[in-house]
Amino acid sequence: MALCRVAFYLLLSILLAETTLCYPSQVYVVYMGSKGSQSSDDILKQNHQMLTAVHGGSMEEAQASHVYTYSNGFRGFAARLSKEQASQMADMPGVVSVLPNLKRSLHTTRSWDFIGLGTNEEMEIPGFSTKNQENVIIGFIDTGIWPESLSFGDAGMPAVPSRWKGRCQTGESFTQSSCNKYQHQLFIEFGGFLCICLHLLAPHRKVIGARYYLNGYEAEEGSHGDPLKADNTVKFKSPRDSSGHGSHTASIAAGRYVSDMNYNGLGAGGARGGAPMSRIAVYKTCWDSGCYDADLLAAFDDAIRDGVDIISVSLGPSYPQGDYFDDAISIGSFHATSHGIVVVSSAGNVGSRGSATNLAPWMLTVAASSTDREFASSILLGNGKKFVGESLSSSNMNRSTRIVSASEVNGGYFTPYQSSFCLDSSLNKTKARGKILICRHSGSASESRIEKSQVVKKAGGVGMIMIDETENDVAIPFVIPAATVGKEAGIKILSYANHTRKPRAIIMPAKAVLGSRLAPRVAAFSSKGPNSLTAEILKPDIAAPGLNILAAWSPAVNEMKYNILSGTSMSCPHATGLVALIKAVYPTWTPSAIKSAIMTTASVTDKNGGAITADPKGRPANPFDYGAGFPDPSRLLDPGLVYDAQPPDYRAFLCSVGYDDKSLQLITGDGSVCSGPRPSPSNLNYPSITVPDLKGSSHITRTVTNVGKPGAVYRVQVSPPTGINVTVVPNILTFTSYGQKLNFTVTFRATYPSKDYVFGYISWRTHRIRVTSPLAVRASSSETGFL
Repeated sequence: MALCRVAFYLLLSILLAETTLCYPSQVYVVYMGSKGSQSSDDILKQNHQMLTAVHGGSMEEAQASHVYTYSNGFRGFAARLSKEQASQMADMPGVVSVLPNLKRSLHTTRSWDFIGLGTNEEMEIPGFSTKNQENVIIGFIDTGIWPESLSFGDAGMPAVPSRWKGRCQTGESFTQSSCNKYQHQLFIEFGGFLCICLHLLAPHRKVIGARYYLNGYEAEEGSHGDPLKADNTVKFKSPRDSSGHGSHTASIAAGRYVSDMNYNGLGAGGARGGAPMSRIAVYKTCWDSGCYDADLLAAFDDAIRDGVDIISVSLGPSYPQGDYFDDAISIGSFHATSHGIVVVSSAGNVGSRGSATNLAPWMLTVAASSTDREFASSILLGNGKKFVGESLSSSNMNRSTRIVSASEVNGGYFTPYQSSFCLDSSLNKTKARGKILICRHSGSASESRIEKSQVVKKAGGVGMIMIDETENDVAIPFVIPAATVGKEAGIKILSYANHTRKPRAIIMPAKAVLGSRLAPRVAAFSSKGPNSLTAEILKPDIAAPGLNILAAWSPAVNEMKYNILSGTSMSCPHATGLVALIKAVYPTWTPSAIKSAIMTTASVTDKNGGAITADPKGRPANPFDYGAGFPDPSRLLDPGLVYDAQPPDYRAFLCSVGYDDKSLQLITGDGSVCSGPRPSPSNLNYPSITVPDLKGSSHITRTVTNVGKPGAVYRVQVSPPTGINVTVVPNILTFTSYGQKLNFTVTFRATYPSKDYVFGYISWRTHRIRVTSPLAVRASSSETGFL
C-alpha cells in the first residue's frame, strides 16, 4: 500500500511539473480589430509569428500557448502568456488591446436580468429584504413538474411552513419522496440487537406539495381507450410532468439557481427564477389534449385549502371568453381572491385586437413582451445579401445550395399555392431534393412550423426559409437548417430566388444575440384589449417577458432538461415571481394591493427611453397591448399608494354588470344584495380607468390607500387622451398616517368624438414616487353638440 502511495505522488508530481512547464501563464485575448481581406490561414500564420516573437523564437512554445484564433467577425487570438509577454504583445503593430481572460457571469434566463433582477439568489432589491420568500407558497395549475430538475433543488432551504396543509399524491413514477415527507422503517444493529426504528425522512423543501386531476379528463376522453397511452410519448398518471410546460412555468417563477442552463448550447450560462426561495405546490390538471374545467376547479379548490399564497395559471378559455361565472378559471380565481390568494393568469396568444382572455378584474392578467436577447440565424444569399431570421436550429450546412420557392416544387394534386405552405405530401421529392425551400406560414393554429420543416426534410430538402406573415419573432427548433423571416425580408428572398438563374443560399446555425433590437416590445402573438366581456375594465393588466424564454423542461420529452418557449404562458410566471417578492415583503397585503403595486409602478418606455412598440409593424404600443406597462422591480416594493379593492367592491362590480340579488348571493355565499342604482363598472377601484362610451361627461371615483410614509403629499399630473378634457378633484392628496384612505374624482369631458379609443394617464407624484394609472377613453359620436 505504501509503495502504491509513493508511486501515486511521484506520478502526480511529474504531471504537475509537465503542466507547469507547458502552461506557465494565464490566458490573454489579443484583439486586433476587423478582419479585413486576409484569409483564415494567413491570420493563423501571422498569429503564430507574433507568439513566436514573445516566446524567444520558439515555434513549438508559440503553438503550445495558442488557444483560439478569431478570424470571422473580427481578428485576434487567445493565448497563454506571462504578464511580461502580454505587455510585449500590447506594443506590437496592429494590436488594439490585450485583455486578461477574466471570468464573467453568463445570464441564461435573460428575462430576469433584463427586468432588473440578477442571477444571485440572495440578491435583494435595494432598501428591502425579500428573504421571507421561503414562507411564500406558489401553486401552479399546469401539467405537473419534474421534481428532480436542478431548478427545483431544496439545498439550504429551511423547514416547510407549518401552516402548509397540502399533500404529496403518489402515482406513476412519483412517490412520497418526490415532494413531501414520509416515514419508513430503519433497521439498526445496536449492542447485538436489531433495532427497528421509525425514521422520519426530511421533506422536500422546495416542491412541498403535488396533486393530479384526471376525472374530468377521463370523463371526456375515456371513450377513446386509454388516452394516456395513445402514442409512444411517456405520460404519467401522477403529478410528474410529461409535457414540460409545467416545469417550464414553475422554474421561471420560482426556480433555484442553475449554473449551466442551455438549449442545445444556446444561451449557455447561469439561470434563476424570480423568487428562487419560494415554495412550489403543483396541481396537475392539464394533459395532452387540454385542461378540463372539472379538474381545474378541483385544483383551485384544493389550492385554497392547502394554503397557497399565489396561484399561477398559464392557461385560459378560448376567445371570445364567456361570462365570468361560466368560466372555471374566473370562478376559481374569484374564490381564491376572496381567500386572499393572488391569481396570476396569461392573456392568451391570439394576437388580434380584443382577443384577451382571463378578463376577470380579480385576476392579474399578463401580456407577453420581448427581452433584449434573440435567437437568430443568418441567411446568406448568393448575391451577397444577408438576412437574419429567428431559429433554434443548430444544424450546420457545409456549403451553399440551390434555393427555390416551395410553390415551384408542388407534387400530386396540390396546386402551387397549396405547396407554398409546405403542407404534408404537397412537395415533389424529385424537385425538392437537395434544395433550400422557401415556405409560407399564415399564422393559422392548424399550421405547425416544426411540421413544415419535417415535410421539407421528408421531401429531401436540406434547408427551409419560412416567411411568417404574422411576424411574431418566435424561435423554432426546426429539424433541418431553417430560419423564420418576416414578410418584407421574405419578399426580397423570393425575388432573388425567382429572378436569378442559379440562386443559392446558406443558412447558418442559430446563435444568441443581445441588444440587436429595441426592448421590451409587445410580442405579435400576445392577445390584446379591449376587454370583450366588460369594456370598462382594462385588460391585459401588465406585460412581462414571454418571447423565447429558456427554462426547465421535462426529460420525458426528447430527454431535454431545458427548453425555449414563447407565449403568454411564459409571461404569466414572470409576473408570478414579482408577486412572490411583494408577498415576501408585505405578507398581509391584499391581492388587489399587490396588483396595484405592480401596475402603478410600471414603465411604458423601452430600455433606451423610447416608447414601447408592438410587433410586427413596430407601432407605438398602448394599454390594450401592455396594460399599465412593463414592471419595474426597483419601484414596485415602494409604490406609495395602492388601489385596494375589497370583497364589497367586487360585489358592487357584479351588480354593475347585471347580476341580480339571487345570483350574487349564490356567488358570495352571504346575504349581499344589489341596493340602489347600479354603479358603472368603471367605478371599481381599479389601478386603471376605462370609459368605453363617453357621452358628454363622466365622473369616475377612486380610492387610494397610503402604504408609504405619513405626511406624504401627492400632486396629480394628467396627460389627457386626445380630444378628452380630464380634471381631477382634489388635485392634491395629503396623508397623515399609514393606511389612510382618500378619495378623488376624475371627470372626463369629450371635446370631439373619437373614432376609436384614445389613451392617456394620471399620475400622483411626490419628489420620488410616481403612482400612475393608464386611461382609455372612447367618446361616443352620437352625442349632440359635436361638430
